[in-house]
This record gives sequence, C-alpha cells and structure tokens, in this order.
Amino acid sequence: MATDPAQGEEFAFDTSAAALGHDRPDVPAYRALASDLRERVDGEVQFDEYAQVLYATDGSIYGARPAGVVSPRSVEDVREAMRVAADHGVPVLARGAGSSLAGQTVGPGCVVLDFSRHMDGIVAVRPDDRRAVVEPGVVQDRLDDRLAEDGLKFAPDPASSARATVGGGIGNNSTGAHSVRYGITDAYTEELTVVLADGSLIHTREVVLDSPEYEAIVAGEEGGEREAALYETVRGLVEEHEAEIEERYPTLKRSVSGYNLHKVVYENDAGEEVINLSKLFVGAEGTLGVVVEAEVSLVTRPEETALALYPFDSLQAAMRAVPEALEFPVSAVELMDDEVFGLAAGSPQFAEYAEPIPDRAAAALMLEWDSELVDDFEAAVAETNARFLEGGDAFDVIEAYAESEQADLWNLRKAAIPLLMSMEGDPKPYPFIEDASVPPEELAEYVGEFEDVLDAHDTSAAYFAHAGSGTLHIRPILSLKEEEGIERMHSISEDVTDLVLEHHGAFSGEHGDGLARTEFNPKMYGDELWSAFQELKSAFDPEWRLNPGKVVYVDDETAAERGYPETAADTDMREHLRYGAEYQSIEPQTTLDFDDEGGFSHLVELCNGCGTCRETDSGVMCPTYRASGEEIQTTRGRANMLRAAISGDLDDDEIHSDRFQSEVLDLCVGCKGCKSDCPTGVDLAKLKAEVKHEHHETEGAGLRERLFRDIDRLSAIGSTLAPLSNAATKLPGTRRLMDALVGIAPDRELPTFRSESFEEWFASRGGSTIPPADATDTVVLFPDTYTNYSYPAAGKAAVAVLEAAGVRVEVPDDLAASGRAAFSTGFLDVARERAEANVEALAPHVREGASVLFVEPSDAVMFQDEYLDLLDGEAVRAVSAAAYGVCEYLDVGRVDDRLTFDAPAESLTYHGHCNQKATDKDHHAVGVLRRAGYEVNPLDSSCCGMAGSFGYESEHYDLSKAIGRILFDQVAESPGETATAPGASCRSQLGDRDGESTPPHPIEKVAEAVTGAANATAAGD
Repeated sequence: MATDPAQGEEFAFDTSAAALGHDRPDVPAYRALASDLRERVDGEVQFDEYAQVLYATDGSIYGARPAGVVSPRSVEDVREAMRVAADHGVPVLARGAGSSLAGQTVGPGCVVLDFSRHMDGIVAVRPDDRRAVVEPGVVQDRLDDRLAEDGLKFAPDPASSARATVGGGIGNNSTGAHSVRYGITDAYTEELTVVLADGSLIHTREVVLDSPEYEAIVAGEEGGEREAALYETVRGLVEEHEAEIEERYPTLKRSVSGYNLHKVVYENDAGEEVINLSKLFVGAEGTLGVVVEAEVSLVTRPEETALALYPFDSLQAAMRAVPEALEFPVSAVELMDDEVFGLAAGSPQFAEYAEPIPDRAAAALMLEWDSELVDDFEAAVAETNARFLEGGDAFDVIEAYAESEQADLWNLRKAAIPLLMSMEGDPKPYPFIEDASVPPEELAEYVGEFEDVLDAHDTSAAYFAHAGSGTLHIRPILSLKEEEGIERMHSISEDVTDLVLEHHGAFSGEHGDGLARTEFNPKMYGDELWSAFQELKSAFDPEWRLNPGKVVYVDDETAAERGYPETAADTDMREHLRYGAEYQSIEPQTTLDFDDEGGFSHLVELCNGCGTCRETDSGVMCPTYRASGEEIQTTRGRANMLRAAISGDLDDDEIHSDRFQSEVLDLCVGCKGCKSDCPTGVDLAKLKAEVKHEHHETEGAGLRERLFRDIDRLSAIGSTLAPLSNAATKLPGTRRLMDALVGIAPDRELPTFRSESFEEWFASRGGSTIPPADATDTVVLFPDTYTNYSYPAAGKAAVAVLEAAGVRVEVPDDLAASGRAAFSTGFLDVARERAEANVEALAPHVREGASVLFVEPSDAVMFQDEYLDLLDGEAVRAVSAAAYGVCEYLDVGRVDDRLTFDAPAESLTYHGHCNQKATDKDHHAVGVLRRAGYEVNPLDSSCCGMAGSFGYESEHYDLSKAIGRILFDQVAESPGETATAPGASCRSQLGDRDGESTPPHPIEKVAEAVTGAANATAAGD
C-alpha cells in the first residue's frame, strides 16, 4: 500500500520492491540487523544500497550513508526498532522531511527512522484548549490547514513549512519569520511521548516541583526507576549550574544551540515552579529520545495582515533601521539583499516576485502587521513610512494589503535559501555559520565586522532572513570541493563564533547544531555547562547511540573506553561533507545541450536537498512521490541517485542496471515540474532523457519502448485500418496478449482511431476558408498524433475559432511527428531527426511571419523548450519563438478580442497540462475561457498520471491510477460543472473515471461559445 502524503489516504497499489519486480538486497554488513528488524517491525525496512544513498543527505552540506531505513507505522514499531538497534549496538536517527540545514539528519551507520511515511497523523484538535496532538511526521502546513477551520495555527513558521514535519521542528526547535511575534517551538511544546534508546516509553509534561505527582515520579511509582533518575538528574543539573546557566545562555528570542537547560525548570502561569522535560527534548535533535507524539499549544490566526517592503541603498543602512522597525507593533521584520533579488530575477519560478524590487536596492526590510496588533493597516504603514522614507534611509516602499500581493513578497523571501544554492559553478553560498543570532540593536555593527571577516578570507556572502530577531542567514561563498575552501570554511567559523560571543549572541538561532555547529558548543557554553551536557546525554542515552555527534560529543579516548559509536567523538564540521576534496564526478559527453545548466553533472548537483519536491499541496512536482510517499520518487531522490552514479558512489555500471533504470528513471513521468518548481531548477525530465538515450545506445531498447517511440506510425496504420483496428483490440484475449507480449496494461482504455484523420479532413475541405488577402494573420496548425488520428474534433474546433477571428490556417503535409514520444522514451537521435525535419519545413513559414500552433500542449512545449536542447542555430530559435499552444496564441495576441462569444451558462474546472505549467504557459487557456464567458476554476494540480506512455505500461498502471485519483478528488471538490483539459493524456485519464466521459479540450469550449454567438446572430437574421 502507498500513502498520499497530502491526504493521509492509503491507495490500493503497491510500490514496494517486490511488487515492482526488483531485488533490493541488503548491504551485507547489515543483513542480520535488517532481518531482525523485519521480524519485529510492521513498517518498511530498507537496508539496500539505494536506501543508503537516498538517506545519506538532507538539506545541508553533509552526506554520509546510514545503515538503513525503517518507516515505522506505530509507537510499538519505534520501540521495537530501538530495541533491535540496541541489541546490535547500532545508532539511531529520527528523520522527518530531511530538510535540515545543519546536518542533523545525516548519520553514518545509523538506523534512520523515517516518520514522514506513516506516522503523520493529526490525533486530536481541541479548539477550546488551543491544543493539538500530532504524530511526528505530520507536515506543518497540513496541520495548519486543519487548524484554520477553528481560526488557529501552530505559531512557529519555518520557510520549509510546506514540507517540514512538526517532529522535525521539535527536534530542531524551529521557528520562522514570525518569531518576533511568537517566539520558537519550545514555547509551544507542552507534552511529549518519547521513546528512549532502550525502547522504554516516557510521557513528559509540566509537573509542579515537590508536588505529590513529582514525588511519585522520583519515587519510581509512576514511570519506574528509569524515569525517576531522569527527573533527578535534570533537576540536579539545573540547580547545580544555575549561575552558569544564567551567565552563559543568551537572552535572545532565538537561541537553539545546546540543550535547553535554561527552559526546563520555570514558573508557570499559576506562579508555581515546575519541571517539564518536554522543553529539554525540543532542540535536542533526537539525541536524548525519539518523539512519537506531541501535544502542542496553538495561537489564534489573525484575520488579516499587511506588508511593506523598504529598499535601501546599502546593507548597513537596512541593518541600522532594524531597531527602529521593532519600535512599531510589527509581527515580522525580514531582510533580503541584492544577491537574492538578482537570483530570483533570473529564475523562471520567482522572476515575477522579484519584478517590483527597484534595481538600485542593495537590501530591503519587509515589515508585517496583523489585525490582532493593529486596527488600521494604512495608518500603521503611514507611520513607518514617515520614519523610514522621510526620516530614514529607505528610498521607496512597496505596500501590500491584498493577500495575493503579500503572497508574492513572502514567496520571494522563502525562496532565498534554495535560490542561493542555484548559483553557477562550484563556489556556493553554503550554510555553516549562517544561523548566528545577535541582539537586533547590534546587527549593524555585527554585519560590518562579519564583512571584515569575509574580506580577511577573500570571499563574499549573501544576506537574508529574520532581522527582527537578530538572526541573519549570512552565507559565505566557497567551494567545498577543494581543501582550501574546506579549511577556509572552518577558519571563518572560528572567527565568526568569536564575533558572535563578543556580541552576546548564539551560534544558532534557528537551524540548530547538527554537524555544522556542534563542534563550537564548548566555546559558547564553557567547560562547566559542556560537562553538564555530557552528563545529561549519558543519563538519557547511556550508550550514546541516539544521533551521536550532534549537540554534544566526547573525546576519542572516552568514546573508545565506553564503547560509544565512533561518531560520538570529536565532532568536526569538516567531516562527512557531501562534497569534499576527494569528490569527483564524471562529465559525460551528452547528446542534449547542457551549456545553460553548466553541464550535465552541474545540473545534477544543483539539488541541494532542500526537499521542496516533497511538497504535495501545490505546484506540479513530483507526482509519483505524491502518490507513493517514497523518497526515491522525489526529484531529490532521483538527483541523489544520479549524483551517486556519476561520482563513483555507486558501481560504474549501476546506472545501466535494470534496477536503476526502472526504479530511478522509469518512474519519472517527465512532467517537467521540477524545471519550474524546484528552486534551483533541477530538470529531471531532461536528465532522464539523456541517461535513457545513453542506456539505449549501450544496452539496446525493448519492443515496447520502440513502439511508443514510433506511436505516430502505429496511429497512422490504426487510422487507415479503422474501424477494424479498433475492433481488434476488443477481441477476447487480445488485451491479455498485449500485456504478455509488450506490457500494455489490459485494464487501460486504448485510444480510438478515426478513419478520417484531421489532415484528411482539412485537405477535403480545401484548406483554409480565409484567403491570404483577407487574413489578419497566418498560422501553421501542427497535426499532432492524437489530434490527427484519434481526436480530430479538437483540431476542427481550433480551425473554427481561428478562422472566426480572421486567421488563415495552414496544415502542411511535410511535417514529421514532433519527437515528443521519442524524446520522452530516450531516443534522442530520433527526436533530433524529427526536430530537424520540422524546423526545415516550418522555417520558411516562420520567416514569412506565420506562427506555429499546437492543440497538444506537450508538443507545443517540445518545440518551445526541448528543440533548443536538440538543435542549434537561428532557424530552430526562430521556430521555437514562433511556437504557441492554440489558447496561448489567442491570449498573448488577444486574438480572441476579434471574436464574438455567447457561451452557455456553464462553469468549468480547468486542469492545466504539467508541461505547460512548468513553462508558465497554462494560464492562457483560463484567460481565454473567461473572456469567452465561462466561469473557470483553475486547479492547482500536478500531472494527471498518464504522462504519455506511462499510464499504458502494465507495471505502472496502478501508480498511474493512484496519481490520477489525486486529480479526480480535486475535480470532484471543484465547483465547476464541467472538467476541461488541453492534454490528450489528461483527458484520457479523466475519461477513465467511473461513470465519467472524456472531458473536452478548452478550444472546444471556446468554439462552442463562438458557435453560440454565430447561431444567435443567424437566429436574429
């Protein structure tokens, strides 16, 4: 069974290795461990090499193979996994989305507990108490969506909230842009259920010191001797080191380094002194215990907000304005610099958000107000305008009161981290000391001194993040593929931690310690508290097996004497790097042009592990992950596997193995969503096409692949032989034979061939009815395979609409198939041949001013995008620039303004094609349909799951249908009466719903509105 991460719903299909026909042999060193885990755990257990590669990295600069992965289904699964790991002396690491930026979820030789697959439920919501009880794997945005029903929310709001789990946020003590208003996760973590290293279970909550409840605990009457010892140890450490705790812990809104000894004993709202071990597990990064359930407190959700963005000529001027901003009743004060603006402007996904930012802006502060703090937004903004514009250094303001306008600015801010990692070349703005926090009033001085450090190390940095809390994500630009760059990173960290201490700050204000900053915790807390941390760790985890090497460590001699894992000793930020001085990758000779991406290997390495591809509530990528929940089916997972293949981390020939091809590449449906949705633009569809091509060249191709490659020729034969060809597929036993011979799913409805093709119809009518002299424009309408042989109605509708607008339509008879099918199946030489033929045939038309139009979106995008990777020269660039989807053409040139519409009173649900969404073309049909008179509800949907040949392939049929069901639910929930979609695959998938007919193409609905107007005119005559 597979779980839809967005819905928590189980679909009736199996994507396990066994079901897909693959062997996943356990790595020999861990076979006994894996066997014992499978015997005692209900969840999935993966100890093969692929699982190790997939879970070797997170969103940080680090990478190291774990022993294997367990995806627990229950608390009992976690307890059993901990016991088995203890029996084998193997460390354990808890993981959510793997979006950590300091290496918290990288653990050499660990058993990884992946909570994101199954333990992701919302157990209870108690609105009256403002409490929620959740499992650790629940994604925060999903929790907040549920809480919105009651006007509540979970206050911490990391930029990764659309994919990050609440359990991960607790382990990290996460927060986000609104910490100025709400603080951080430890303030909202009230009760926890925790599994300790030996598998024992404890329930942590607020307990009044020396109360009967407390006395019962320390007497061992409630939780036993183990729990009693923990309470006594923690209380003793806090009391013994009270003065040092007061002296050493920073008084900041954000400080998440070390253990929360300063927060575990406190005075509650009733004035009682209490102890709450929950506060200690927050920020402990899974080193003290594994959280399996959490009760969190909630806050009310403001009904409205407003934003104002103030650009400055210099970073220092922006920093000086931060303390002034905090004098106002703001809920957030965020910073972005010109590096972020420049990268966003060059990114297809974020360019629109950066467009309003003035070119001269060296930095900008973004202030937010909410309706719980401010009654009159415009008056509040006017007050800050007076301070920053009239009496300060800001030179402009962008005010945003509408929700959509604010969303654009927040999208720009949240994109900063992954955008920065998309910089060309090996030097990147890496996260290692970016998370330091200082008092906001000292920011300007701190930034100036930080820049002195950078100058001394001959590098620069990008600046962004939570200025209002004194946390700036300053990322020095280095190459970690060189020993010099690695040593420079360490030296910068030494200098900056010294600087932070001088300013009474914290080494981490949000992203935690992990492998990046644990090394420096002794410097921050001193010998006395460092020893207290070690004692605390030993009390909770006597063998130091829980995520060793994070937050606290011991020296090599101690670790050896006590039998601790090697990684528990002497954490060094320079070790376990994903890239390092020894890293090398192969830059293959490629058929496609990868110059714009910096080469094949650079495109692979653009994946920084941020995990945006795990987001399931919006955008396109990654449709197979949305249905299966398997890490290998994320863009990140596939990129990690490709990186391992080209860098020698996998055997040289592994990339051509059946397993790699089927598990890593074949389940990529080529939706191209990653090209736009991935902030760094990791285009897996392009990478897949290149690797599949090389595989065909090396290993040959199967019959089914060659059949789908040449689907245009098969369709032409089917049309010639129709209706006999249609009847033949319905003969008893035919579908089973097709399944057995070529692997075409017997339950999938096959296309119906028409005896008269679209080209034949167009020729029989004598071509266009618009003479050249009377035409407002001339277009070539490309006869794609599906429209031509199976669904001419869409082509006829396009001709009717275009001619009604005075456009002359031509359908040349010397065009080849677009090459889309060949490209998608990895036959790049064939795709190039067809591209060359089409460019040669169409270039003269384009030179004469004609546009090239497409009914089928994937063919349009093939011309607009992939042709430029296959061919070079002025001709292909001209043809590509002249290529439009038919609705895109109507919209861009407002050709539909020349039409008269009388649409039926009908509301439409519009599902855009994933290829068009990836190239920002899918909105054009919505605009045309609305101007035609329809009420249109465009879905924020992913791929339909058919994806050309993918949905016809027997082994992919169940997965295809599971992806489709996500779309079906969206269509069912839409208020639209009629579904419409431009893609042939999309309409086929939607047409396979029980009791539903195949939806029309949008151009058919436009034609219907034009026909309605013509009929009304005729009736009036």
